[in-house]
Amino acid sequence: MMLHIPNVLTPDQVARCRRMFERAGWVDGRVTAGAQTSSVKRNLQIPDDDPEALECGQMIVAALHRSGLFMSAVLPLRILPPMFNRYDEGMTFGSHVDNAIRRIRTTGETMRTDVSTTLFLSEPEDYDGGELVVEDTYGTHGVKLPAGDAIIYPATSLHHVTPVTRGARISSFFWTQSLIRNDGRRSLLFDMDMAIMRLNQDHPGHPSAVQLTGVYHNLLREWSEA
Repeated sequence: MMLHIPNVLTPDQVARCRRMFERAGWVDGRVTAGAQTSSVKRNLQIPDDDPEALECGQMIVAALHRSGLFMSAVLPLRILPPMFNRYDEGMTFGSHVDNAIRRIRTTGETMRTDVSTTLFLSEPEDYDGGELVVEDTYGTHGVKLPAGDAIIYPATSLHHVTPVTRGARISSFFWTQSLIRNDGRRSLLFDMDMAIMRLNQDHPGHPSAVQLTGVYHNLLREWSEA
């Protein structure tokens, strides 16, 4: 499932992160690249332990937990602390698939990457190129969202970032281990959750909403890895 999550961060929060990043020390993005991606990755990143990155990352995670759409679609078990990258003119990231396992630096734990997220911190008009292009069973999708908005998609997807030809594209990227490993099952639960919410809005107190809610939670109980 690929889903646009609008307004994860407010304009004030985006501006705050951008101001912090002016003080941050950007380094070659290949420092976090694996063998597969190091040859196709050309961007800049902020080191994981940079105080500015940690503060902005905590802001993003708190905002995600307030997003009903993100919580319903992703059903997060663990969220890797957000990282930040920048693509200046001529920078790009070739086609790749994200690593299946990542290490959480602060705890030393490892986690499975089920869902990839990119949260845009530059406005679309501030740069040319720089689209996130995701390939899935339904075709190829180019993504370039307003600052503060996020896109989620299965971490199993082949994807790339097109070359930036003007300006700079700044974003946050991170992964989530879901309670539900299988993307198809996550999609079914998300669709059911959305249908239940619409039913409750259109017919408050309808007995069918209670029954469907029970089915939703029993499926979640059956499929969850928690």
